[in-house]
Amino acid sequence: MSATVTPVETPPPPGPRPAPADTLLARVPRPLRRLARPGAAALSGFLLYASFPPRPLWWLAPLAFALLGWVLHGRRLRAGLGLGYLAGLGFLLPLLSWTGEEVGPFPWLALAAVEALFIAVACMGIAAVTRLPAWPLWGAAAWIAGEALRARVPFGGFPWGKIAFGQADGVFLPLAALGGTPLLGFAVVLCGFGLYETLRRSLAFRRTGLLPRAAATAALLSLLAPIAAAFASLPLVDDSAEDGTATVAAIQGNVPRLGLDFNAQRRAVLDNHAHRTEQLAKDVAEGKVPQPDFVLWPENSSDLDPYRNPDARAVIDKAVKAIGVPTVVGAVVSPETGKLRNTLIEWEPGRGPVDTYDKRHVQPFGEYIPLRSIVRIFSEDVDRVRRDFGPGQKVGVFDLAGAKVGLVTCYEAAFDDAARDTVVHGAQLISVPSNNATFGRSEMTYQQLAMDRVRAVEHGRSVVVPVTSGVSAVIMPDGEVVQRTEMFTPDALVAEVPLRSSLTPATWLGVWPEAALLLAAAGGVGWVAADALKARRREHSDG
Repeated sequence: MSATVTPVETPPPPGPRPAPADTLLARVPRPLRRLARPGAAALSGFLLYASFPPRPLWWLAPLAFALLGWVLHGRRLRAGLGLGYLAGLGFLLPLLSWTGEEVGPFPWLALAAVEALFIAVACMGIAAVTRLPAWPLWGAAAWIAGEALRARVPFGGFPWGKIAFGQADGVFLPLAALGGTPLLGFAVVLCGFGLYETLRRSLAFRRTGLLPRAAATAALLSLLAPIAAAFASLPLVDDSAEDGTATVAAIQGNVPRLGLDFNAQRRAVLDNHAHRTEQLAKDVAEGKVPQPDFVLWPENSSDLDPYRNPDARAVIDKAVKAIGVPTVVGAVVSPETGKLRNTLIEWEPGRGPVDTYDKRHVQPFGEYIPLRSIVRIFSEDVDRVRRDFGPGQKVGVFDLAGAKVGLVTCYEAAFDDAARDTVVHGAQLISVPSNNATFGRSEMTYQQLAMDRVRAVEHGRSVVVPVTSGVSAVIMPDGEVVQRTEMFTPDALVAEVPLRSSLTPATWLGVWPEAALLLAAAGGVGWVAADALKARRREHSDG
């Protein structure tokens, strides 16, 4: 009698269980499954764009980073680079569309494509550190490291689109006063990654019943600590008048027409600002508005050099005498030799020009053309800039009727050092004269206004924004906009603003918060690299 042997199945070798999200993906058809992460990467970038002004949807940014966390978690470096590039394009293509407003799509597409590379590299670092304990911390630091890099290179950097600049209406804003834009951006990214990690751990617990205490605690802290820190920083946001107040006027004269050729009628632009200032003087005389202590004109309010054009000087002098107070005039100064200067001139009634500030961060491909002969191959619009602008060297702080006013010209507002330097040099309020006429009715002016609001909180200063044709505004030190104009409408804003001299932690800490986050990012990547090297040595010794 023979015995029947029942075969026994050998259990599969133990191995890592798939993540909950990957388990869900396993139910999706294979062709769609391959598109899931690339599609989610692009969507995360678009959600970031949607979180920026003029939309008050700041809360989309943490959700975008939660989605990006899922996209990058556990991915290899090459996958992280590619997925990060898709996220960068999803973010920057719509955000920077205004750069092609008058010159066609090539400059816009080229800029977005180059800047997205920095996001791709940051995401490659994020993918690497997802292998570490408390990875949201290292991942958020890696994102800020990417922002720091693209704020400096190439051609002096392009900080536009820093995560902090989308948070002017958000709960995280007080952190700007604690550690500047790097800490504010870090908190948003950390909260988003913490949200994803918390959800990931929760789903894993439902599936396995296992919940490592340390990992769960780290996930919850990543989610909640940034919000708690923001509320704890609220006492740093102060709009009290430490040094009294000043009544300031911001002039928006408007331009004859939109587009790159707005300055073809340079005399008309100057006349618009002079006439609006003279109208303000009449309104003051009739008691309709209070007498300002000083007046601020926008950048490029006189593209005629008043030092070389007697008629332009006479127009400005007449307007300043009419209002009877110091006036800051934005002019293009064209010396006989050398480069042009984008200059702000302090103009005193009866005395004329008494002080100047030359813009220090001049805009590549806008105010000067790097690699001109190469760029011309792709676009003849480079020849619109016939003579390059050169940067100034000194920090701009004017003494206007006893108030120390820091000067940050337009594009400079995106750079952390520009506003900080004026406050360190004694500025009691900040002026950001700007010219948005080149960019029509695009979102650019709203994006820049959000930057100015963040700078107000970061340094505890009122910020006055006179613009040729965009949205001029008066911003309190707590980031509140108390007055603003409509686009392409001549107007004059007159407001009493507090003067302040105390320094926020962000101001006196300077670059140190950013440096600490760079070290954290480097430490996280170094930790991963060291673990990988140990694993290779172990494999080699076993072989």
